[in-house]
Amino acid sequence: MIHTVAISGYRSLRDIVIPVGQLTIVTGSNGTGKSSIYKSLRLLADIADDRAIRSLAREGGFKSVLWAGPETLSRGMRDGSVPIQGTRRKGPISLKLGFASDEYSYAIELGLPPREGRSMFNDDPEIKSEALWSGDKPTPAKIISDRRGPSLRVRTDDRDMLQMRSDMSPYDSMVREAVGPDAPWEIAVLRERLSNWRFYDHIRTDEDAPARSQQIGTRTVALSPSGEDVAAAIQTIYEIGNGEALDAAIAEAFDGAKLEVEASEGGVFQLLMRQRGMLRPLGTNELSDGTLRFVLLAASLLSPRPSQMLVLNEPEASLHSSVMPALAGLVINASEVGQVITVSHNRTLVTSLLGADAELVELYKDTGETHVQSSDSPRWDWPAR
Repeated sequence: MIHTVAISGYRSLRDIVIPVGQLTIVTGSNGTGKSSIYKSLRLLADIADDRAIRSLAREGGFKSVLWAGPETLSRGMRDGSVPIQGTRRKGPISLKLGFASDEYSYAIELGLPPREGRSMFNDDPEIKSEALWSGDKPTPAKIISDRRGPSLRVRTDDRDMLQMRSDMSPYDSMVREAVGPDAPWEIAVLRERLSNWRFYDHIRTDEDAPARSQQIGTRTVALSPSGEDVAAAIQTIYEIGNGEALDAAIAEAFDGAKLEVEASEGGVFQLLMRQRGMLRPLGTNELSDGTLRFVLLAASLLSPRPSQMLVLNEPEASLHSSVMPALAGLVINASEVGQVITVSHNRTLVTSLLGADAELVELYKDTGETHVQSSDSPRWDWPAR
């Protein structure tokens, strides 16, 4: 289980360490950095699938996601007695991401390429360093594998460090590239774990949303990020998942309503909702944005093949407060089979989740920098570059 996440240099997250439990709630007022936490976690998962640089490009490029304040914030800057201004930097400009679990810890540092290059891709970040180690602190004896520039080292069975490669590309992660008989098995486990993380962030429910269209149905153990396969995902839950929990959640949220899936000739699936007092069921193209969003969340949270880490960004969007208890029940149910991080500022949802002994991470801002409203932060040490 992951118990700590560390982020340094991502927008307002100048240097933050957050605790993670089986169920974690990240909350705070608008603009305190909740979405940055979500996007940092997604970026970390993208490393395993070689999507990190493309993800940064969608955010406006590497430079746009970096901490925009001065390298250090003095006491005078914080209390307003000294103007906030940049100084000559002592350290490199970089973005660092990492996490610690019960079995091992991992960290990666991204930075700018050397200025002397002439490539048109000079705004793409480079991987400056990576490390995988056992325990919480990256001491030399605990390192399982590390990467410095093009050099990749791994620990052998006799506990020596072997240089496995010296030609690593600056944009390829050791999580993807360290394969073969000499690679530690822990890297394969890390790669699989990161690839298994799932993220759901404001799934479209507008009139042209993929979830409103009928699709050819195939067995779907995990809802796609677009929600286009929601009918197949719901039917899969009914056949091999917890259909009773799905029925209970829909009935609680919508006054006894029930979902049905119809298949036409050719295998096209249509999702329908039967509601009390109506003579016919409603298709997804007729459901309100909030109703469809709840159905999509239910499909993601009741996956018959749960992920090791499920991250939800503001699942309460478009939902009425009356359905928050049903949504909280789904989130709690999902946290019993995998870790769940929920980013939310809905007080009703947060209060309901806290009743399940969730880990609360409450954010606030001071002089543009995000902090955790707690004096008891987990310990974290970045590996040497």
